[in-house]
Amino acid sequence: MADFVRYHIGDVVQLKKAHPCGSNEWEVLRIGVDFVIRCCGCGHRVMVPRPKFEKSVKKIIHSAAAEE
Repeated sequence: MADFVRYHIGDVVQLKKAHPCGSNEWEVLRIGVDFVIRCCGCGHRVMVPRPKFEKSVKKIIHSAAAEE
């Protein structure tokens, strides 16, 4: 059985490719079929389809679920 990573609103993730502003850290704002993420460097918001988001995540830097 494959491992399933569950993302939460407020998680900060590191993506494989850096944003043009230089930051590769993004905050998850919305979860569903599409993810809405915000660049932690410049604040730019992007809507990304779930498969593309899950392929581009390198690691979870800060988990919002750990605070609960």
